[in-house]
Amino acid sequence: MKTFHIQRPDNEIRQPLISRINNLTKPKGSLGRLEEIALQVGWIQQTLSPSLRHPQNIIFAADHGITEEGVSLSPKEVTWQQTINFLHGGAGVNFLCRQHGFKLKIVDAGVDYDLPDEAGIYKMKVRKGTRNFLHEAAMTEEEMETCLENGAIITNICREEGSNVLSFGEMGIGNTSASSLWMTCLTGIPLEQCVGAGSGLDATGVRRKYEVLKQALENYRGDGSTPDILRHFGGLEMVMAVGAMLQAAERHILILVDGFIMTACMLAASRLYPEVLDYAIFGHCGDEAGHRLLLDYLGVKPLLQLGLRLGEGTGAICAYPLVDSAVRMLNEMDTFHHAAITKYF
Repeated sequence: MKTFHIQRPDNEIRQPLISRINNLTKPKGSLGRLEEIALQVGWIQQTLSPSLRHPQNIIFAADHGITEEGVSLSPKEVTWQQTINFLHGGAGVNFLCRQHGFKLKIVDAGVDYDLPDEAGIYKMKVRKGTRNFLHEAAMTEEEMETCLENGAIITNICREEGSNVLSFGEMGIGNTSASSLWMTCLTGIPLEQCVGAGSGLDATGVRRKYEVLKQALENYRGDGSTPDILRHFGGLEMVMAVGAMLQAAERHILILVDGFIMTACMLAASRLYPEVLDYAIFGHCGDEAGHRLLLDYLGVKPLLQLGLRLGEGTGAICAYPLVDSAVRMLNEMDTFHHAAITKYF
């Protein structure tokens, strides 16, 4: 399996960062979460004057064999249709990228369709959708390895373009099912608490989805290791996102984590390399049933709670202005000493 070389940022700079934050012209702690974010970004970048350069959002797209079992309200063809919509600029993530200055990259990780040869799409198709994990592993070890490698390649491309902050999104009908199984297998949280409505199932649909996933779990005969869970139940786009996240941490890139599916990917990445969490900021808590439980399990605090459940990286991009504000706080606020103001706390 691909090896990543991820190290925790050096702690030596933490106290100087805390001292600088506490000596800005404000009462100590009065900027709340912005102070926490500033500390984390400065720690990652190992500087008292961090910067955010060339933010990019990468969407990995792929299909899931489990959709054959009726676990999603949306039909399978929506994956390729929406992927083309991303290319033409008409999706939710597109207006947010334009608003907040993100470059958008689209990666075909395994869409069950021959996408057009258009500029803006990275063709890294491993296969046309995963196998149906109700009956067999979603992918082989070799396919999983290729996904991890391809995810790392995309991150390296972004880094070479000057990016030091990345958000990741996904497009793949059926991927909340895969995420629910990753969640229950890697956390021990009961499956029923991990299964939600996805793109809009009613109560009957959610129950059917749960029964299908419960049967898939009962049919599983693997060794229970994290890599085996990833390949047996995962999506090609999800494993590729894991590889991209791990490579981002190796390259000391700030990772903005989106909704339920990308949080499940960060969970999986952290089971392989716990240090990856040091590089992650969680953008929001979405409406998918298991998302809050998963965030609580990881012990992380999302920046926003807007009722989002679109995916695509939208929640991470919405949270970006808060990260920008935190960095601006460090760089643009004056200190008590320089401004000749008496500390008033």
